[in-house]
Amino acid sequence: MTDSTAPALAGDVVADVIDNGQISGQQILVVGLCMFFNMLDGFDITAMAIVASAVSTELQLTADRLGLIFSFALAGMMAGAMFLAPVSDIIGRRKLIILSITLVGVSVLFTANASSLAEFMALRFISGVGAGAMLACQATLAAEYSPEKYRSLSVALTTAGYPLGAMMTAVVAGFIMPEYGWRGMFWFGGAVTLSMGLVAWLFIPESLKFLFERRPDNALDRVNKILLKLKKDTLTELPLIAKAATRESKNFFGVMRSLLAREHRVVTLVLWTTFFLCFSTLYFLMSWIPKLMEQTGYSAETGHLAFFLFNLGGVLGILTLGMMSTRWKLTNLVFVFLSLSAVCMVIFAAAPNQLNLLLVVIFLMGILQQGGFTGLYAVAAKVYPTEIRSTGIGWAIGLGRSGAVLGPAAAGFLIAAGFSMSANFYIFAIPMALGGFISYWLKVK
Repeated sequence: MTDSTAPALAGDVVADVIDNGQISGQQILVVGLCMFFNMLDGFDITAMAIVASAVSTELQLTADRLGLIFSFALAGMMAGAMFLAPVSDIIGRRKLIILSITLVGVSVLFTANASSLAEFMALRFISGVGAGAMLACQATLAAEYSPEKYRSLSVALTTAGYPLGAMMTAVVAGFIMPEYGWRGMFWFGGAVTLSMGLVAWLFIPESLKFLFERRPDNALDRVNKILLKLKKDTLTELPLIAKAATRESKNFFGVMRSLLAREHRVVTLVLWTTFFLCFSTLYFLMSWIPKLMEQTGYSAETGHLAFFLFNLGGVLGILTLGMMSTRWKLTNLVFVFLSLSAVCMVIFAAAPNQLNLLLVVIFLMGILQQGGFTGLYAVAAKVYPTEIRSTGIGWAIGLGRSGAVLGPAAAGFLIAAGFSMSANFYIFAIPMALGGFISYWLKVK
């Protein structure tokens, strides 16, 4: 490897390293690790849905109080995405990912020893903070290490980790819960997550775009180490930044204000609205599918199977949308997926009480709903520039997660008030359909 003269502009270097030529093993490793870390998040956060019946029995919790536990985890994810993820635009993606993994791992381990509603709510909130920050930050890092053509696919693969981890929750529960009970699920999840903090420290690189834009200490040395891993020529000096103004808003509040600047205001507000509507329905399903199936008269194992199929469909849907996005307009795909998922929810609510039919519809619902929803992450990664990308994704996810907080909690009160599973599915099909129609107007390729 020999040194070469640095190009005039940072954007030229990034285009040469990331967008042009063959995809390197280092780029594949970054996307793969981001996906795997999101699997851990999916397992840790949705484990509560699997152990809900056991926890509610032991602690004598009613449906409305159980809904509060779900919502506190999601409130934490909202806070993490809004207030912790933007810090990565200041200190770097790598540091925040390692911090978030550690935060989730420690809090999940403590959850295994929780013995009261207050402890559960506090610890699930902390787990959510770490998970929310990590998801936004890893989607950003995956996007910044991916060529333009495959950027949506990379973000889709990264976010596919969450439903894949949620799917594994149902599988792992079959091995752990009979022997160790619900506490064993949190012991397992916390221990594995903490061990992955070391993996992140060893193998996750900093974003090249971040190093060029923010110029932290030893930026040139750090850039050249990454370039060597990418099998690219090193630089003798850092390239110029196209817009000097991009470095002026380094502080936390300056970065956040940029989201509502004239050039970003409309897309920001549309993204926030779409995320809110879709989150409310998605997390109603992610939190309540097992419990609702049990309340309808099916066994706990059947509830776990339904949850597994919903998330298996989610993984397939996310990968399908990611591959289709290399050929078709991204927001058109999101619109079709989300609209059809709302139709599936209506069909599920109206269908006769035949288990095989219900499971097939739940599987299709997972494909369409989680596939279309994940497309929104790719939209957010594309519409914001590097210097505010983590903040843009984080605030879209964070403010949207207010819907994730309200959805499961509202469902808990509806169930406690006597609303059936079908009635809940009719109600929550509405925000999903609206989110699909609104997403169409974002017009992102």
